Amino acid sequence: MNHALTKKCFLAVFCLFLNVSEKSFSNDSIFKQVGDYKIFFSAFSTDFIPADIASKYQIVRATDRGLVNISIMKEFAEGIPATINGSVSNILQQTQILEFFPVREGKSLYYLAPFKFDNEDYLTFSIRINEAEGSNISSYRFKFQKKMYTD
Repeated sequence: MNHALTKKCFLAVFCLFLNVSEKSFSNDSIFKQVGDYKIFFSAFSTDFIPADIASKYQIVRATDRGLVNISIMKEFAEGIPATINGSVSNILQQTQILEFFPVREGKSLYYLAPFKFDNEDYLTFSIRINEAEGSNISSYRFKFQKKMYTD
């Protein structure tokens, strides 16, 4: 595998790794099953993302910035186009609207949305899939929670 292809696939592999590693540390699911489709989700600090990848996707890297990652798949690593929106709230009910943007790497398709957080924030993500192309998913809502750290 050449260096350019390695860099190009980094974000897709990184997001998948985060989903798997989150599963290793909690009993919570890393996906929701809706019919034949899986909706994968995760949230992580942007300071883990290499500078060149962050620059390519205009992602701000900082210890108090995060990304929520949503991906809808029927076949492994083959993303389904969708319309997604949502919000994130802390325990004080301070809410941020999530603005998702698509990232396509080959057949993989991820929807990312930036957010800010404080150290040890316990966040609730409220996600709505308005429509997933070619699927039976429409107006599907779910929530997940994550404690974020600035270290």
